[in-house]
Amino acid sequence: MPLRSSRNPHDAVHHPVFAQVWAKVSPVLDERAGMGEHRRELLAGLSGRVIEIGAGNGLNFAHYPGTVSEVVAIEPERRLRRMAVEAAVRAGVPVDVVPGTAEALPVKSEAFDAAVVSLVLCSVRDVRRSLGELRRVLKPGGELRFFEHGIAPGRVLAEVQRGLDKTVWPLLFGGCHTARDPLAALSGAGFELGAYRRLLMPRTRVPMPSATCVLGVARRPAEPTHS
Repeated sequence: MPLRSSRNPHDAVHHPVFAQVWAKVSPVLDERAGMGEHRRELLAGLSGRVIEIGAGNGLNFAHYPGTVSEVVAIEPERRLRRMAVEAAVRAGVPVDVVPGTAEALPVKSEAFDAAVVSLVLCSVRDVRRSLGELRRVLKPGGELRFFEHGIAPGRVLAEVQRGLDKTVWPLLFGGCHTARDPLAALSGAGFELGAYRRLLMPRTRVPMPSATCVLGVARRPAEPTHS
């Protein structure tokens, strides 16, 4: 069994209003804004044992390919976790939904072939610690698939993002921050960046503060070989 004991309470994250809103909005984004296609791209080609951090209401589960032998899905928010459990029943691969936080994953080290983060690094309390935990639980050479939003390339919108992060945005959107830089965070945590692409999601005439996204793959460096 991959699980280990955790001292974190099961409800370390509690955003019931956001959970209700996300449950209604996220299926619409999947169907009308192309989010479902991005999920399929994110997960394509995965195999073996996978850990997904911040699984939310489980919308990724339906897109895991049959080559995945097991998904351990970590979700700290109670209402979202209940919805994820329901989604896991309908998934085409085995999914175990587990309470826990990204900063202290309740799983053994080097237990997973791949990891997935999808719109979650924006809301974790400690990005560096969370990515350190992902490095810990991945096997050497293991992939980290990411689909995250972050800092906009334009100076004006970036300043708007920083202002929102200091005021109302985290309160309204379940602890979300719009101006984090996921690529810099991944590199800083010791991951090797692979292919990635930038996109807007959703694509609107006036970009939303959270619309600047990046989708791609990073890797935990393989252990050095000794002669």
